[in-house]
Amino acid sequence: MLISAIAIVFVFGLLVLVHEFGHFITAKKTGMRVDEFAIGFGPKLVSTKRGETVYSIRAIPLGGFNKIAGMEKGMDEDAGDRAYWARPVWARMIVILAGSIMNFILPFLIFAGVFFFNGIQTPSNAPVLGQVISGEAASQAGLKDGDKILSVNGEQITSWTNFVQKVQNADGKILKVEFIRDNEQMATSVVPKYDEQAKRALIGVTAPVDVKSVGLGESIALAFATVVNIIYQMYSGLIGMITGSVSAELSGPVGVAQMTSQAAHLGLVPLLQFAALLSLNLGVINLLPIPALDGGHFVVLLVEAIRGKAIEAKYVRVVQMAGIILLLSLMFFATAQDVGRLFG
Repeated sequence: MLISAIAIVFVFGLLVLVHEFGHFITAKKTGMRVDEFAIGFGPKLVSTKRGETVYSIRAIPLGGFNKIAGMEKGMDEDAGDRAYWARPVWARMIVILAGSIMNFILPFLIFAGVFFFNGIQTPSNAPVLGQVISGEAASQAGLKDGDKILSVNGEQITSWTNFVQKVQNADGKILKVEFIRDNEQMATSVVPKYDEQAKRALIGVTAPVDVKSVGLGESIALAFATVVNIIYQMYSGLIGMITGSVSAELSGPVGVAQMTSQAAHLGLVPLLQFAALLSLNLGVINLLPIPALDGGHFVVLLVEAIRGKAIEAKYVRVVQMAGIILLLSLMFFATAQDVGRLFG
C-alpha cells in the first residue's frame, strides 16, 4: 500500500512538474515575468524569492504550477511589456507548446537511460521465471526470479509457452511445480487465480528475457524511435476512436493510479517506463485542439497570428468554458469506466 502511494505521488508529481517547468523556463527565456514557480499544491511549506520569482514547496506533492504575469489582457498591468499578453505571439506560442514538448523529452531521456543501462530486452521461451511479482500466488508459494521450471503436476515443461499453457488450463486447481534453484531440485504448490481483466488464470510471474547491451549512440537512436512510434500509435488510436473503428476504452485518474501501482510492484524500471508512457499520453492529449488544453490555446494564438489581432477575451472565455465542460464530461465517463472495471 505504501509503495503504491509513493509511486502514484512520484509519477503524477513528476509529469505535472516537468510539464509546468516547460512553461516556466520558456516564459523566462522569452522575457515574461514569472511571479511564482511552485512544487506541489496547497499551503506553502517553504518559499524563497530570487529576483522577481517566488520559488515554493507546497503541502500536496502532486505536480506544481507557475504563475506568469498577465495571462489575460488587463491583468497584472504593472508587468508592462513583460506580461504574457503583451509579448509577441510567437513567444506565447513557444510558452504554450513547451509543456507538452517537455512531456516528450522526459520519456526520451527515460527510454535512453533504460536502453543504455539495461540493454535491449527480448522475451525468451526458456522455462525460467523472469520476475515473480510480490504478493501474488507464485511469490506466496516460495518461487523466486530465475527458478527453472522442470515439471507441473508431473508433466515435463520444456518451454515458457508450455508452462503458461499449464497455468491457464489449471482452472483454479492446485499445481505441483518442480523447479531448480542454485543447482538444487525443489517443489512447491501453487493455486492460479483467475484475473478478470486478463480473462485467464495467472500466478504472478513474467517471462524471462534475453538482454543485449547497447552503446550510448544506439540507446539514443532507439529511444527516439520508441517515442516516435508510441506517439504515432496514440494518434492512430485517437483517430480510430473518433471514426469509430476502435472502441473508446478510456482510463481516468482511478485507472491510471491502479496501473501505476501495478507497475511499481514490478520494479523501478517498469515504473519509469510506465511514467514515460503516461508522459507521452499527457503530451499528446494536451496538444489536441480542444479549448482549455494547450492545443486549444495554440489554435487561438494561431488565429491571432493569421488575422493580425487577438480574439476578444470574452469570446475566448466562452469557448474555453465549453472545453472545460467537455473535458469534465470525458473525465466523468473515464472514471465511470474505471469504477466499472474495478467492481464489475
